[in-house]
Amino acid sequence: MNEIIKAIRATLVLWVLVAVIYPAGALAIAQLPFLSNQAKGSLIRNAQGQVVGSALIGQPFTSDKYFNSRPSTSSYSTADPKKDDAGILKTGVSGASNLAPSNPALLDRIKGTKDPDPTKQIKGELNRLQEAGIPPVADLVYTSGSSLDPHIAPEAAKAQIQRVALARKVEPSKLESLIQQNTDGRFLGIFGEDGVNVLKLNLALDSL
Repeated sequence: MNEIIKAIRATLVLWVLVAVIYPAGALAIAQLPFLSNQAKGSLIRNAQGQVVGSALIGQPFTSDKYFNSRPSTSSYSTADPKKDDAGILKTGVSGASNLAPSNPALLDRIKGTKDPDPTKQIKGELNRLQEAGIPPVADLVYTSGSSLDPHIAPEAAKAQIQRVALARKVEPSKLESLIQQNTDGRFLGIFGEDGVNVLKLNLALDSL
């Protein structure tokens, strides 16, 4: 009986600690002014105050007037509502393709395929970049591990300057300044690499 009482007491104490006190403390800390935005999902708003996305999740951009994001195996978890049989819009999808470097499917996605039937042809990332006159920088060819990465390398953004400048009819130097302003440095100055948040960059582009 003593052992049963000890087990019940330990269960109740741990339940109070990890299911009540810890969540309540984390919630209280998250309400501090300097953490409020992160606690709410790091939401980004446009000039009209409307929420247009999160600084933590990428979005697909394909127009020549915008800097394009890196490829995504899940199209950044966006889907056609009429064809959303997998429920992507409801649950979201994250993850890489996990295809090996020698896998033909990966090579087809990057290099594209040629087929007598146009409907069966796959336009590879290299072909798309070549048509747009953009150098094949790594971040514009390969997907991220999560397929939701909101950042591209500064080199990938700079590779698109000429295309965006031509479509927007703006000076390339202005775009270079925007890229610098929207580049996030390494975490604590040592972890990771510099990255440009594509959504923030394109919002700054619209404000020109």
